[in-house]
Amino acid sequence: MKLARVILLLLCFYLSLCKDKGEKQKKKLQKKTELTLTSDLSGENLVEKKCLAEKYTHLSCNKVFCQPWQKCIDGICMCKLPYQCPKNGTMVCSTNRRTYPTYCQQKSFECLRPEAKFLNSGECTSEGQFTVSLKYGNTESEGIVEVKLVDQDKKMFICRKSWSMTQANVACLDLGFQQGALGTKGRFNIPGDLRTNSTECLNVHCRGLETSLAECTFTSAPAHSYQGLAGVVCYTPNAVAPTNDDAFHCVNGKHIPQKKACDGINDCGDQSDELCCKGCQGKSFFCKSGVCIPNQYKCNGEVDCITGEDEIGCENNLKGAGPPENEGLLRANQEETEILTADMDAERKWMKSFLPKLSCGVKNSTHIRRKRVVGGKPAQVGDFPWQVAIKEGDKINCGGIYIGACWVLTAAHCVRTSKMHRYQIWTSLLDWLRPNSELVIQSAKQIIIHENYDGSTYQNDIALIELRARTNQRRCSLPHSIPACVPWSPYLFGPNDKCIVSGWGREKDNQKVYSLKWGEVHLIDNCSRFYPGRYFEKEMECAGTVDGSIDACKGDSGGPLVCMDVNNVTYVWGVVSWGENCGKPEFPGVYTKVANYFDWISHHVGRSLISQHNV
Repeated sequence: MKLARVILLLLCFYLSLCKDKGEKQKKKLQKKTELTLTSDLSGENLVEKKCLAEKYTHLSCNKVFCQPWQKCIDGICMCKLPYQCPKNGTMVCSTNRRTYPTYCQQKSFECLRPEAKFLNSGECTSEGQFTVSLKYGNTESEGIVEVKLVDQDKKMFICRKSWSMTQANVACLDLGFQQGALGTKGRFNIPGDLRTNSTECLNVHCRGLETSLAECTFTSAPAHSYQGLAGVVCYTPNAVAPTNDDAFHCVNGKHIPQKKACDGINDCGDQSDELCCKGCQGKSFFCKSGVCIPNQYKCNGEVDCITGEDEIGCENNLKGAGPPENEGLLRANQEETEILTADMDAERKWMKSFLPKLSCGVKNSTHIRRKRVVGGKPAQVGDFPWQVAIKEGDKINCGGIYIGACWVLTAAHCVRTSKMHRYQIWTSLLDWLRPNSELVIQSAKQIIIHENYDGSTYQNDIALIELRARTNQRRCSLPHSIPACVPWSPYLFGPNDKCIVSGWGREKDNQKVYSLKWGEVHLIDNCSRFYPGRYFEKEMECAGTVDGSIDACKGDSGGPLVCMDVNNVTYVWGVVSWGENCGKPEFPGVYTKVANYFDWISHHVGRSLISQHNV
C-alpha cells in the first residue's frame, strides 16, 4: 500500500515537471513566434505587391476620400468647378490677390490653376505676403526652414519639435520641388551667432494635403538653440536615394527606403507608400482597406479609413463640432501656445459636413441579424427592404436590388429589353404564394443592360431597371423599401468578410422555394482555383461556406449579396450571377462585383442618387 502511494506521488511529481516543462516550451515557442512576427514587420514584407501595380496615390478614390474641392471620376479625384463647392465657409485670399468666398472655392480654383495658391484667411489686402525659404544649406534644395507669416513683420525659423516628413514634404512642394522632401536632416552651415544665441521659432501643424505651408497652422513657441530648429533636404532627381534592392518606388518617381513603407507616415509625398499594405508598423493604424494612417488620426472626428473603423468606439472625438474656430481654440488650449494663423485643416473638416448625405442601407426594422452562420432561413418583414422579385408570367425567375428613387439593379442575364412589358417588379414581398400586405407591384419603364455583357462568360452581368410610376403618381412609390448603398470602392470589403445572400431560388435538391430565404456566406479570395479560365477577378466576386451548405441557386440570379460595414450600413456588394453544383464544397457562388460598376451605374441613375462620398 505504501509502495503504491510512493509510486503515485512520484508519478504526480513527474507529471508536474512535464507540465512545467511544457508550459516553458509553449512560452518559448510563443516568444519565438512573436520575435519572428516582429522581424517580419518590415516595409517590404507588409507591402501588397499586386496592389502596387494599380499605382494608387492620394488622388485614388478607391483608397482615399476626395477633398471637398474634388470629385471622384473613374477612380481618380478630379477638380470640381468652384461653384460646385459648399457655399458655407470662411473667406480667403489667394496668391493671385483674389478673394474667394470659401476656402473650398479657392482650393478648387487652385486645383484647376496651380499657380493660385492659398495665401491667408480673410480678404486680400495690399500688404502681406507669406514666404518660405531655406537658409545655411550647401545647395538650393536644403537648409534651415525660415518663414514670414502674412501679418508678421519679421522672418522666423520653425521648431524641430513640430517638424516631420509631413511638414517637410509640404515645404518642399511649396518651394517647387514636386517630389517633396528627401529627409529632415542635413549638414548646414550655421553661423556663429546662431550657434551661441537662442532664437525664437514657430511650431507648425500640417495634414500633408496642403500645397503651401501657408495652409498649415502656426503657433508661437519658446526660444530654442540652433539645434532645435527644423531643417529639410528637398528631393531632386540627383538626390542620393536607396539602392534598388532597398528602395520603395513611389508613384511620383521618388525612391524611399523599403523600411519606411506602411508605417503611417507619408514619406513619398503622394501617399503611395501607405496605400497597399497587409499590415502596419510603427505608430500607425491599419485600415482594413489596406491603408496605414497615423495613430493620431484615430478618433479625431473625421473618417480617414474609407471603411470607417478609425472612428468606431470613440467617446471624445470631435464629431458634431461647430465651426472650425472652436477646434482651433481647443488645440491652442492643449498646446498652451498662441495660434498665429487660421486652422484651415479644421475648415476643411467642417466643409465636409456640408456635403450631401444619403439615406441607404440602414433598416427601420428592429430585427437583429443573427450572429451565427445559418442558411435557408425564412426572412421576416423588414429584414431585406432592398430585395425585389422580378416576375415573368406566373413565376419569379430572378431577384433584384432596390438602390433608390425608381431604380433596381439586377443581372443582365435576367432581363431582355424586348420582354420589358412582361416583367412585374414586386417589392416588400416575403411569400409569393401568400403575398403580404406590404407588397407593391411595379412595371418597368426602361431596361439598361451593360453594353459589354457577354452571355457566354457572364462578364459584365449587370443591368438596371427603371420603374414606372403608377397611375396618378408623378414617380414610383415604394413605401416599405429602403435602398441598399452602392459601393464606390472595391476595398470596402475583403476576403473572409461575412455577407448575406437572399432570394427565392431553388434548394439543393431542386425543390421550389416560395418564401424569401437568406444565408450568411464569406467572401472568398482567388476563385480562379475553383473556376480556372472562367473567373474574372476585376468584374466578379465569389462567396460561400467551407462545406457549401449556404449558396445561391437557380432563381436567385439578379438578387443581392449584401455586406454590412462597421457602422451597420448595408452595401450591395454583389449581384447573383452564376455558379456550379449549388450547395457543394469548392463550388462557391459567383457574383457581379458591383463596386467595379459604380461609374456605370452613376452615369445612368445620377451620381447624387447613389453617392455619399467623393461627390
